[in-house]
Amino acid sequence: MPNPTAAILIIGDEILSGRTQDTNSHFLAGELTKAGIDLREIRVVPDSMAAIVAAVNALRAAHDHVFTSGGIGPTHDDITADAVAAAFGLPLAVREDARAILARHYAQAGLEFNAARQRMARIPEGARLIDNPISAAPGFSLGNVHVMAGVPNIFRAMVAAVLPGLAAGRPVLARSLRVERGEGVIAEPLAALAAEFPDLSFGSYPFVRDGIHGSNLVVRGTDAARLEAAFARLEALFAGPGA
Repeated sequence: MPNPTAAILIIGDEILSGRTQDTNSHFLAGELTKAGIDLREIRVVPDSMAAIVAAVNALRAAHDHVFTSGGIGPTHDDITADAVAAAFGLPLAVREDARAILARHYAQAGLEFNAARQRMARIPEGARLIDNPISAAPGFSLGNVHVMAGVPNIFRAMVAAVLPGLAAGRPVLARSLRVERGEGVIAEPLAALAAEFPDLSFGSYPFVRDGIHGSNLVVRGTDAARLEAAFARLEALFAGPGA
């Protein structure tokens, strides 16, 4: 049975403008690989209701899981909850369990639980809360869409809360070989080897260091025995000078 598939939707004008560097997709890609969930798409959209709704609907129809990052804070431009509710055609309102979590957090911190902070308790009808042990404001899962904060340490905590509960597959394993030859030299034999092992993925990632042109050759797959067999062939083809 094939592994479940996933997409990541990164939301925010600050990502598209270059003001903020996205690290959440990189982190989540690694966690999904370890969990046996195949990441198929990373998409970035602005803080636009129409763009978020369209992306959520397209991605949730195409993949087993969709993870969103960003836009669930207290300010006017935090519209992800509104957009996800609209994508599912569901009402959005302050929910008592989410409100209680936030009220307790701000009371303990000695801060006012004002209207802006109460916005973070708005949850689409029927959603499941995602725990936030860092700043309390919960994320939520609705269907196969998991809505999470954009702040990296909070995002990572939410991923840790969600992943164990998801159906997973076989973790993707990888082996890598550094070859000091350019891709133009290795392309033909690498393609032939990839054709011999159609159940595995072969990649070539070129580099230039200290005047040396080379490639890092990577083999990926879920079957350890097949991976080792392919890697042995790869070493036989390319390891050593002049090979």
